[in-house]
This record gives sequence, C-alpha cells and structure tokens, in this order.
Amino acid sequence: MPRQAAPLPAPPSGRGEVVEADADAEAEDQEERWARLLPELLSDVVRRVEASGGERWPGRKDVVSCACVCRRWREAAVAVVRPPAESGKITFPSSLKQPGPRELPMQCFIKRNKKNSTFLLYLGFTNSAPMDKGKFLMAARRFRRGPHTEYIISLDAEDLSQGGNAYMGKLRSDFWGTNFKIYDSKPPYDGAKASSSRSSRRFGSRRISPQVSAGNYEVGQVSYKYNLLKSRGPRRMYCALECPSAQETWENSLKTKFRRPMGPTTLRNKAPRWHEHLQCWCLNFHGRVTVASVKNFQLVAAADINDPPGTVDEETVLLQFGKVDDDMFTMDYRQPLSAFQAFAISLSSFGTKLACE
Repeated sequence: MPRQAAPLPAPPSGRGEVVEADADAEAEDQEERWARLLPELLSDVVRRVEASGGERWPGRKDVVSCACVCRRWREAAVAVVRPPAESGKITFPSSLKQPGPRELPMQCFIKRNKKNSTFLLYLGFTNSAPMDKGKFLMAARRFRRGPHTEYIISLDAEDLSQGGNAYMGKLRSDFWGTNFKIYDSKPPYDGAKASSSRSSRRFGSRRISPQVSAGNYEVGQVSYKYNLLKSRGPRRMYCALECPSAQETWENSLKTKFRRPMGPTTLRNKAPRWHEHLQCWCLNFHGRVTVASVKNFQLVAAADINDPPGTVDEETVLLQFGKVDDDMFTMDYRQPLSAFQAFAISLSSFGTKLACE
C-alpha cells in the first residue's frame, strides 16, 4: 500500500510567535499544575526536604531545587528555610549578604591562583574535613585600573566581570594599597545612592535581588595604618561597614522595602602578643591557621569614645583570616558580618602594602 503522507504543520506566523506561544502556554500550565498543591501540603513537602537535606552540601541542593519550581514553591521555601543568623546554614545566594551566626563562626576557606589572580571562596574545611569537600560560594579576580587595584566579586568563577549577571560587588584600593572601599551591587537600604552610574541594567536570573537596579553602592571601608617609621610589628587594620540587620526577617531580606540605614559598624584588628621563645607575634587561631604570615589577622568590635564602659565586646573575634598552605587560607566569620563582607575584607589583605611594612 502506498505510504500515506503526513499532514504538514501550519507555518508559524511572523518570527515564530506560534511556537513561542505554545511553549509559553505549556510552561505556564506546568507551573500552574505545581502551584495547585494545597498550601499546607506544599509547606509540609518543603519542610520534609529541608529536614532530609542535612547540614551540608550537596545535600542542601534539594531545597534550592524546590525553590526553583515556581513562585509558590519559592515562597514556601523562604518561609521554611531560616537565614544563616538563625540556622547557621547557607542555602540560597541571598544568604551570602546576610549576617552569619552569633554563637559559632561560619567556617570557610579561600583558594588563591597566582597565575590568573583569582580567589575562590568555599564553605567548609573544618579540622576533620578535607579541603576539596567545600561548597563553592563566590569568586574574585584582581584587576589593575591605572593607579588603583580592584577585586571583582562574582557568584560565577567563569564570569568575573562587572558587567556579568553574577556580579555581586567589588573591592577598590588606593595607590598605596592601604585604603579600600567595598561596593555592593545591591543598595544596602532604601534611598541609597549608587556611587557609579555605569550600569543601569537589571539583575539577571542569578542576581541577589532580581528587581533591584544594578550599580555600585559603597557599604564599607578598610584601612591599614601607615608605618612610615618601619617599626617592628604586624599590620594594624580598621573597618567601617554598613552591616545588614540581624533582626531583619528572611522574607524582607529578599525585598527592598522597609530597609533603613543601621549606621556603621566599626572593627579593628586584635593586637597580637610578642612571644619571647618563638621570637614572633602570636594570636590564638584555635588551630585554624598554621602558617605564619603578615596577612593573618583577627577583627573584633571597636569601642567608640561615646560608648559606656563594658557595653562593647572587644574580645569576641568576628572575623579571622589566616594562611594554612601556599595558596590556601581559612576565613571564619560571624554576626554582624556577612560572607560577602568577610570575603571583601579578607581580599584586602592580599598584595604588598608599601606604607605598612
């Protein structure tokens, strides 16, 4: 029997509107199907996934997958998963700009690549876990811009440019490498003005907050005190930062409403002590730092002259950074600092500082 010819499909009108419309309709139907679940059932599903996901990656990727299903699933995941300040976990990209836990520091490590001037930040590397088991968080690359040096910070190790969709912010130094400014791609509070108007684009799908206009908002400064007399001793650091509020709810952290300036948080480096037997300056890193280096530091809260005595805790280490191998460094931070701020401050320690050493 002669083979029956199959009917030809109707040609799309214009530039593929029919095909695109069908694809969009199918995607909307799929999303609507998932969104039809009862709110109680949906919350229970996400809660069970959160409980089974464990404390560490890659197990926690299932929670992120739930948030990617549709808007209702995202809202359910946001309601169930708590911010790092409460849970001590980093789950979504948004947590990288949220304060760390108060009681125990978030333990991370940085891998440096001298050949291409890149720095990769990972979550993990405890004293009992190998270095190669960490979860990638952020990357930075050092660029020379005339008399200045810039570190571009990104969510994507393959897209380290200020114009990329994964751009998070940058660190910019002066000529001497002693004064740095930290810029965030997201406004720290309502009404904040961008320091640069070069970027007027919208955040891409991987942005921290998709509906916020891109730009560079100054959120902190790091300065190293001059040592013009070349006196013996370690570097002295001071930081002034616009820290996110620890009381801000997880839901509000994903929006841009109702955020107000909190005032700067001031930090200073903890002074080391001179060890007569070892003939070197020493700090107690509790086993997290194993190689002596001028880059090693610990930051604590700095009391203001107007603060009543005893109201500022100047002993608790809020950020510590130190060397454990040629190109491996640990970075531990806690509230009120976020991972992004801690990473930016740590990056300032790299490089020669002519007026400090």
